[in-house]
Amino acid sequence: MNVFDYLVVGAGFAGSVLAERLAADAGKRVLVVDKRAHIGGNAFDEYDDAGLLIHRYGPHIFHTNSKEVFNYLSRFTEWRPYEHRVLGSVDGQLVPIPINLDTVNQLYGLRLTSFELEAFFASVAEPKERVLTSEDVVVSKVGRELFDKFFRGYTRKQWDLDPSELDASVTARVPTRTNRDDRYFTDTYQAMPARGYTRLFEKMLAHPNIKVMLNTDYREVQGLIPYRDLIYTGPIDAFFDYRFGRLPYRSLEFRHETHQQTSYQPTGTVNYPNEHLYTRITEFKYLTGQEHPKTSIVYEYPRAEGDPYYPIPRPENAELYRRYKALAEAEEGVHFVGRLATYRYYNMDQVVAQALTTYAKLSGAKVTKPSGARGLALSGESG
Repeated sequence: MNVFDYLVVGAGFAGSVLAERLAADAGKRVLVVDKRAHIGGNAFDEYDDAGLLIHRYGPHIFHTNSKEVFNYLSRFTEWRPYEHRVLGSVDGQLVPIPINLDTVNQLYGLRLTSFELEAFFASVAEPKERVLTSEDVVVSKVGRELFDKFFRGYTRKQWDLDPSELDASVTARVPTRTNRDDRYFTDTYQAMPARGYTRLFEKMLAHPNIKVMLNTDYREVQGLIPYRDLIYTGPIDAFFDYRFGRLPYRSLEFRHETHQQTSYQPTGTVNYPNEHLYTRITEFKYLTGQEHPKTSIVYEYPRAEGDPYYPIPRPENAELYRRYKALAEAEEGVHFVGRLATYRYYNMDQVVAQALTTYAKLSGAKVTKPSGARGLALSGESG
């Protein structure tokens, strides 16, 4: 049997980008295995029974400040320009999120200008000498009332923890705008793959040096198919058989619905921070631009059990990950890449950037971190 140069575990962004680079740029033979029945990881999209393009694992909206990442992915897709907008259901109204000038004026029946809004925020903010928690971050910017209306309930649902119990990183990047910019993201590049994410992955993995096995646990083939190095994008604690215990995650349950109408809601996503068990509803036609007499939506319900989505950012969890990371660094011929393997919530562009950086190291090229890389995503953000 021919020897593969690399066995890649996982066919999401991290594994697929590395497989493509190793095959196309370095001429390596690569075997990609995934336990799921499809490629694309959580970004997988498909047409439902009504012919509507949906994201099975919740909305994935591409945005980046990295020209390198955008240009790389452009090899495998054309793009549809798309700027995501979110409304929040607060006090019986739908108001823009992130909080901006229109949010405050609509919520309180005011007619403030941008300059007056700065003074308004200053008057209600509660400055903190040390910003330690997610609650501290928001209250120090916009005060307790807006924090309670927009953040406390949403965070409790999303994480099953009060914001006062969560690391400041969860909300540290939440913008507060004094203008009327209602875009959820402000990145330089904001677009969606014109024919969907799955088609992008199909093109990425189409190289003749790449073989793909689905419905396969890598341990089932590890001793049967010879390979030289392993690229692992799964949960790092699972790789080591949970030696120190499980790393905590929050999961999501998705409830998809098709409606006999052309549209369901006034924008791509509506957040429900308070009265409902779900956190948000997304309508896919806004994201895809598809014209269809019906429409498809998805409700998101946070769960304690299920597929791992969001690492829970608390000090004790970071310490547990460091123990696993020490084991990973001692592994020869194994490279840990991606969200689950590094226990961090990355946006899609960040995963691509990390994979490209890893490839540069493997190939001996000079490592240059793609510009525009960002830190932890906002709670609930799929990007």
